[in-house]
Amino acid sequence: MADSLLEAIDGPEALRRLDDAELRALAAEIREVLIEAVSVSGGHLGSNLGAVELTLALHRVFDSPRDAIVWDTGHQSYVHKLVTGRLDGFGRLRQGGGMSGYPSRAESEHDLVENSHASTAVSYAYGLAVARDATLTNGGDDNAVVAVIGDGALTGGLAYEALNNFGATGRRAVIVLNDNGRCYAPTVSRLTVAGHASGETGDPAAFFTALGLDYVGPVDGHDVAALEPVLRDAATRDRPVVVHVLTHKGEGYLPAETDDEKRLHDIGAFDPETGVPVGANGSSYTAAFRDALIALAQERPEIVAITAGMPGSTGLLPFSERFPDRCFDVGIAEQHAVTAAAGMAMRGLRPVVAIYSTFLSRAWDQMVYDVGLHGLPVVFCIDRAGITGDDGPSHHGLYDLALLTKVPGLTLFAPSSYEEMTVMLEEALRITSGPVALRWPKTVARHVMPGAVGTGRSARRVRTGDDVCILALGKMVEAAEEAAELLGTRDVHATVWDIRTIPADPKMLADARRHPLVVTAEDGIADGGVGALLAAQVGALETGSAAPPVVALGTPSAYIPHGKPAALLANLGLDGPGIAATVAKLLEDR
Repeated sequence: MADSLLEAIDGPEALRRLDDAELRALAAEIREVLIEAVSVSGGHLGSNLGAVELTLALHRVFDSPRDAIVWDTGHQSYVHKLVTGRLDGFGRLRQGGGMSGYPSRAESEHDLVENSHASTAVSYAYGLAVARDATLTNGGDDNAVVAVIGDGALTGGLAYEALNNFGATGRRAVIVLNDNGRCYAPTVSRLTVAGHASGETGDPAAFFTALGLDYVGPVDGHDVAALEPVLRDAATRDRPVVVHVLTHKGEGYLPAETDDEKRLHDIGAFDPETGVPVGANGSSYTAAFRDALIALAQERPEIVAITAGMPGSTGLLPFSERFPDRCFDVGIAEQHAVTAAAGMAMRGLRPVVAIYSTFLSRAWDQMVYDVGLHGLPVVFCIDRAGITGDDGPSHHGLYDLALLTKVPGLTLFAPSSYEEMTVMLEEALRITSGPVALRWPKTVARHVMPGAVGTGRSARRVRTGDDVCILALGKMVEAAEEAAELLGTRDVHATVWDIRTIPADPKMLADARRHPLVVTAEDGIADGGVGALLAAQVGALETGSAAPPVVALGTPSAYIPHGKPAALLANLGLDGPGIAATVAKLLEDR
């Protein structure tokens, strides 16, 4: 861009030299850069379009990285990246080996916290304030601590716990509430002003002051000149202060402003002129779940659905439109969602909790002790399981299998095709003895013929051989089939089973035991996962002969970077050629 202001911004200090007219021009240029980059790479657009002026004001008032600025959630930090010297890398946003879509400590000293899960910033800020105050008596740096919370993150319980702690102790910090009235859908809260035409907004000032925090606002979040004096005043106070800022998600880009579902909160590659996604997305497991749930709910009035602030991305919007009194968005509050589901199940409802794998981890205690301990028939429908791709280590769903298989009485299903989803959801709702989980990946769901769909809680044998038995779960079934074909060219004959469900089918275990080698494949951590469970069960079978070696293939217990799922799986040896190569090497080493 000719005469680019942004190209001259090599750090936050450069922002302080700009006048009002230049700041307005810079804000417009930043929005152009955001739209252009995200239209190619995909990413979080609406949140960042709405946080442009707020970010400029924060970096003009506070001295990052000396002053700690923590973003909650980190997906609204793209503008922060641009004004902290990372324009050159922005063209490879969310691409393998390129810039992260969240704050990254490896990228910049300005990214203090790699904050990509909601509702945590205020807790980080409290800890940072404690550490600052502890060092002041020894000549430490009297820096500011700023938490920027928004995009619905103030609906999460952790944020309230931290606010309560700040109010009770009076520790000095600035908490910026970036109120755009939404997370994905409209925010479930009486503390928000933006986006609520009904006027039923509660009284934020009374709430925060009752907790013991100062309150300022609301302030126009798109007016740098209005924001700066408010932030400067807040920085001088010796108490915690909430600065309530009103912004519009998707500001300055009509396709985002008019997207009723989520203001283009997140989006894949799209046409920047229209905001319309480009490329064929294919069938998704989420769509299969959506259609199956609606069909079942039409016949069964006891079915209800629960989401933690993500009705669109989990496929529940059509359900909520069809059954508005049977769909519950509780905000970004996964723990509450699960325990509320337990209460519903106690009185005869059949709650279906639609949630991402990575966010289910936040409600582990509730799943085990509020649902599992009571043997309640809550159905967990777990989206984005396994390697998810561009959002990186915090969003890969790698732990659900290892966790779910440790819940006593829980039944697990993993569909390997679009058609399996309906069969498995129907079976899940037949189970009343305890919790049930269905987990599926973000990647495109393959379609199969009726003969390639399992039934009930049985495993499905895909092909038969004598040299090795491959037990594969979910999307790994397709990779196992490819591996078997490749092994066949080496005169190695493989049996392939679609595990489908845990507890495992005894017939599958017995068949696996007859082979000289057993290999399991799952798209979750191998340590303590399904493969480890099956290895123990195959070894425990009493057949009068020695058990074969069982090798569990899965992801390492490590933080896996962002990248395309297929490439990441290939690098981990979890695609067809990788599984085939591992099997061939194991057979050679015998």
